[in-house]
Amino acid sequence: MMESLPESAQHQVVEHLRDYVENLQDEIQWDVTFKKTQSQLVAAAQRARQEIAEGHAKPMDYNRL
Repeated sequence: MMESLPESAQHQVVEHLRDYVENLQDEIQWDVTFKKTQSQLVAAAQRARQEIAEGHAKPMDYNRL
């Protein structure tokens, strides 16, 4: 099927497929990264909620970042 396309179109298809595969690999890497840290993120969120409930939380000062 690809052979019936002009050479320039074949190159465009190949580049598109390379970009597509690269994006899929990036998505997989992000998924792996988030899965590795998900329990830590949940624990941090629970601590934040607890601190808010106990009145220990302070509004964030964006000027100090």
